Amino acid sequence: MSHIHFIGGEKGGVGKSVTARVLSQWLLDRSQPFAGADADTSNGSLVRAYGESTQAVDLESFPSADEIMNRALGGDRRVVVDLPAQSMRHVQRWFESAEIVRFAREMGIGLTLFHVTDGGFDSVASLERTLKTFGDRFAYVAVRNFGRSKDFSQFDQSEARRHLESLGGRVIDLPEPAVTPAPS
Repeated sequence: MSHIHFIGGEKGGVGKSVTARVLSQWLLDRSQPFAGADADTSNGSLVRAYGESTQAVDLESFPSADEIMNRALGGDRRVVVDLPAQSMRHVQRWFESAEIVRFAREMGIGLTLFHVTDGGFDSVASLERTLKTFGDRFAYVAVRNFGRSKDFSQFDQSEARRHLESLGGRVIDLPEPAVTPAPS
């Protein structure tokens, strides 16, 4: 069964592209069939890192966005979609215009939304908006990015986290990158 993993978070700079690259590499290291879709045209990190298995997509163009689904239909594979900041309205329009959720269910394609957070007010508020907008259309994973913040108390105590968990969502941690000391 194919599965599409949307890596979002609405806020710029929270680590969406890093998370997309980590998930992509994790899949490849485990010999999982992988296809990437890079919707972050200002960054293009996934295309640069995994060019031969990744294509750029434009969420404002339905035929281009449809390539995400086409990649999932290409066989039993995991599709990783790197979303740009402030893109959930485009995802919502595409989902509604093409009845993506119904089609994915009919085709046996799973949909997961990873919400990368720095734990701050804007990030927590955008998660709550996303959960209210999409409800049970996705499986959810909140990613606490310790490379961007050390304090997730606002997220951990939020209504957004309770809402996420009521929908069966999970919370995972992306650890701070290890720093290798420079040679002396």
